[in-house]
Formats: sequence, C-alpha cells, structure tokens
Amino acid sequence: MTKANRSKGRAEPARLDDRLRLMTNMPGRYHLEKWPTTKDKTSYFACRVQRISPVTMSLAAPIGGDVGDWVSAHFDEFGVLRGQITRPMGFGFTMSLAMPDEERERLASHVQWLEQHKNFEVSEHRRYRRVTPKDPQSTIILGDGTMLDCFVIDISMTGAAVSADIEVKIGMAMALGTVVGRVVRVLDPGFAIEFLTRVDFDALEHKLICPRLDLRKRLLEDV
Repeated sequence: MTKANRSKGRAEPARLDDRLRLMTNMPGRYHLEKWPTTKDKTSYFACRVQRISPVTMSLAAPIGGDVGDWVSAHFDEFGVLRGQITRPMGFGFTMSLAMPDEERERLASHVQWLEQHKNFEVSEHRRYRRVTPKDPQSTIILGDGTMLDCFVIDISMTGAAVSADIEVKIGMAMALGTVVGRVVRVLDPGFAIEFLTRVDFDALEHKLICPRLDLRKRLLEDV
C-alpha cells in the first residue's frame, strides 16, 4: 500500500495558527483580572464570542480594557479561556489565548469540529419566545437621565436580561433602549428587566437594541 493510499480517510490535523477560525455567536461571561474582588466575589459581565481560533478570540463585551490586560472568559463549550487583550474594539476586544501546547491542540480540534458541524449564528428560540438578539450592544437610561452602554443577553415581549457596569436593586426603574421597565431579578452575571408594557415581538430588536448614538437621535426625533 502506497503512502498516499494509507493517508486516505484520515482526518487532517487541526492547525494551531490563526487561519483556523470559527465565526460564532456563542454566549459566555468574562472578567478583567485587574478588577478588584470584593466580599469574595468576582465581577463578571456577559459576552459573546464573535470569532475564535487556537491563537486568538474576539469578544463582544460591554466593558473593555487596555492592551495587555489579562482576561478570564468562561464558556459552556470551551471552558475557561485566559489571555491578554491585543486590540480594543468598539464594543469588545480581541485577546490572545494563553495555554500550553497540549491544550491549544485540543482547542484547535474542537474549533475544527464546530466549524464542520455547528452553526451558532442562528438565534436560539426558547420558551416564551425569549431570543438572543443579533446585535447585543444597547443602552440603558437611568432615572436621572444617565445613559450607560449595556450588553443584552436575551429579550422577550415582556422583559430582557442585561449586563452592564452598574449595581442595581430590585424595583429600580430604567429604560432599555426606548422601552421603560424595572429591575425584577439579579442574575450572574447581569440583571433582569420587566417592561411596563408589552412590546410587539416583531419590534423587539428595533425598540430594545439601541447603541447610544442611535438612541440619542431617536429621542431627539421624538421631542
């Protein structure tokens, strides 16, 4: 048997460079290691993997950091991934992945398998028609008019799960995008908002997903 024949049917080894990329929309949570830990609790925020390779990962995230900052990110699919920020983005950042060669080989094989078998670009429909928005970047408006960038975890006709750099209390009033509601539950990470009025399903993303500049324009148009 020739060498060419013997190689038939064998899976190609996964590449360990940045050319093997998975474009995804996978949810997780992260924290910057420079953030202080208070009362034995670490501050986590929600995030989504936008692209991952055995070398680097890009996250959509509500709070960024500086080049060189260490990040720990947790995902059901990948476990804990740790590395340093290499490039800030408008709503998130790209980070290198620090791991031994053996773990990098396993990650490369897993990324290759996911690329061949799974599609995380499709929004996940769950009970009560709670869905993951295509774009997680939005804005919350507090009672005093303060605007804060936020990461929208999921949305429904009656409420949303949000992650933002703010401490909240049950009953706290705020608007997500153009819809007013109140905090009804604290999550890990983030918090849940219940809307004062039901939002039509077809208008959910239009009303709730509003980056700050877009929201300012909408509010001025309504004056």
